[in-house]
Amino acid sequence: MLKLENITKSFDGKTILDNLNLEVKDNSILSIVGPSGAGKTTLLRCIAGLERVDSGTFTLNGKTFDPFDESVKERVVGVVFQDFNLFPHLSVMENVALAPEMVLKQDKKTAEKNVSDILAQLGLTSLKNQYPFELSGGQKQRVAIARALAMKPEILCYDEPTSALDPSLRDTVAQVILDLKNTGITQIVITHDPDFAQKIADQLLEVKPLND
Repeated sequence: MLKLENITKSFDGKTILDNLNLEVKDNSILSIVGPSGAGKTTLLRCIAGLERVDSGTFTLNGKTFDPFDESVKERVVGVVFQDFNLFPHLSVMENVALAPEMVLKQDKKTAEKNVSDILAQLGLTSLKNQYPFELSGGQKQRVAIARALAMKPEILCYDEPTSALDPSLRDTVAQVILDLKNTGITQIVITHDPDFAQKIADQLLEVKPLND
């Protein structure tokens, strides 16, 4: 279980998160929904260790940890970014295998074997030698998910996973997220789309700007 206690974060004197408390059960999907400026992405960035909180504690499975600590962040939390952040000069296989080789120090053969399994799981095997410019938005989304999964995180976070996609692909993305739940991974999804949030969530957190 991931537990956040009294999490506070401010930017330029403006409080974005104010003593927030939250629990996310193992192997569950938490949807965080709310309008722009409500602190959704700030919360995700704090959980993922991309921003350091001003105060508060994080606990995972009963042990306190600091998401901002470089020695733990890659192993605990993976992030699927809104704009995918794929390297245009690398193939799908190379995009997904890069971090396991560089960060986890896997040899090339091991990394590519693990990546092949993940690509098969996400229906991407036939695209492994393609480059990002050859992919549709939905395919790029799945490659970004594969890249995050390759680091074997305990928690997978998504920043607005449907915002860069055609509305017709929303259900496809929802099914990918629901299917991943069967693998035992905990997922946190940031979205402005309440219908999408309801479709996938075991737990729903609605946030509003603090000055509302």
